[in-house]
Amino acid sequence: MNRQIAKLVHATALAAAIGLPLVAVPAKAGGSIGFYYSPRTTRDARALDLGLRAFSVYRGLRNGAHIRQLGRNNRAGIGQDGAGNLGIIRQEGSGHSATLRQDGNDNSYGIFQFGRNTDANVAQAGNGQSGAAVLFGW
Repeated sequence: MNRQIAKLVHATALAAAIGLPLVAVPAKAGGSIGFYYSPRTTRDARALDLGLRAFSVYRGLRNGAHIRQLGRNNRAGIGQDGAGNLGIIRQEGSGHSATLRQDGNDNSYGIFQFGRNTDANVAQAGNGQSGAAVLFGW
């Protein structure tokens, strides 16, 4: 019986020693999650392209590069080489960073970031490509 009590005391002390630093350390806040979509078929790429161009028209924009930032300390840039490309970066919140590079013709891509401290860097090379990224940070 004394051996069982000693094992119980040792196990309890070990569990307390392991758990104590976890309780004493403050929780680390912050993080992000991102969803990237690259269509696999030409049909899906056209559908996404149509959606991005419809969003662009709805916002009063045309083909080209569009950056809209609502918040503080956001950084964004779009570089395009070709014709008929559409690049959209929309950032709401603070501390976001995004770059989009499009080389080729008739490409479209949308980067949408919300919350804080998210990063997205996208490059498209070729013709008729489409894609989208949605990121949330906390």
